[in-house]
Amino acid sequence: MTTVSDDIKTALEADHALMALLTGGIYNDVEEISPQLTPGAFNATTKEIMPCALIKVPTEVPNGPYITGVRTTVVIYVYQRRGYGVIDPASQMIYNDLNYTQIGTGVWELLFTDGVPQQRDAALDCALGLLRFSETRDRQASTT
Repeated sequence: MTTVSDDIKTALEADHALMALLTGGIYNDVEEISPQLTPGAFNATTKEIMPCALIKVPTEVPNGPYITGVRTTVVIYVYQRRGYGVIDPASQMIYNDLNYTQIGTGVWELLFTDGVPQQRDAALDCALGLLRFSETRDRQASTT
């Protein structure tokens, strides 16, 4: 069975225009973007981060009226070395791909809740933007 983040990653990777922007890839099976955990997100020659995204699923809470209903927060971080020339259009594409959809098994709806544009990741010394979505689903039909 696939996870919530697997389903979202698959949906985003199907957007060829988005993948043309995110040359460093999309990751969902790691805790963070780093040269050790996600070497494909870094230029092999310069070792600098390339435009990429990380999907995280940090929280899940009960969500009625059904006993197996849950609301899951999905956070998507979008990175690039400097500036926001890739982050801003990639974030818009992610929003368009995911907002008000039913991606995956047992998903009732996936809705955009908020975003934090034009931030900085001090640890990676790069530009960062993030989008948050709330996914309402039947927990028995899928896994996190």
